[in-house]
Amino acid sequence: MPVAPAPTAPNLPSPSARVTAVGYMIFASRWLQAPLYFGLIVAQVVYVWQFLKELWHLIVGGFTGEHVVEDTETHEMVAHVFGAEEIMLAVLGLVDVVMISNLLIMVIVGGYETFVSRIRLEGHPDQPEWLSHVNANVLKTKLAMSIVGISSIHLLRTFIESSSGRISNDVMLWQVVIHLAFVVSALALAAIDRMSLTAHQRAANAAAAGEGPADPHA
Repeated sequence: MPVAPAPTAPNLPSPSARVTAVGYMIFASRWLQAPLYFGLIVAQVVYVWQFLKELWHLIVGGFTGEHVVEDTETHEMVAHVFGAEEIMLAVLGLVDVVMISNLLIMVIVGGYETFVSRIRLEGHPDQPEWLSHVNANVLKTKLAMSIVGISSIHLLRTFIESSSGRISNDVMLWQVVIHLAFVVSALALAAIDRMSLTAHQRAANAAAAGEGPADPHA
């Protein structure tokens, strides 16, 4: 007498498969950050437009010796002398825009590479030097250094404007204190990053920078 086959259990995913599916879904959520980086690219376009406007004002003021601005009280256009100090301030404004733009590029490229997806630029002649060994700690340190540079430009502009009496001593004092706070924070991040590296990581970074052999015992 033939034996009836035993009823088979429905094909349910194993617990490990369910865990893997949840993990993949969580891992895919990193793409939610992609629109944020595209938004920073739009901000980069705005800064390019701002740079072109300030460059136009510098060119017109440098050749004509005058700078026409709107009076905040009467809302009338008033012509001011565009001398050496104004040219220096305008140039510092351009440098400020460029440094902020560099900061945006670092956040866009480094952040996307670190937190979203690999860009895969190995062997590309235009690959940034720092992108080959970028990680969260390196990115934070470079951003802190960039902020210190931007703060230095603002502080220099404040010192130049203080000679004409447009900046009070209290404002200068607080800007110096804030700048020193940025410097201390950047140094602290660099020290923490260095302490977190192993001997092999330090040797690899030195070899990548061309400062020494890749073997830490060499």
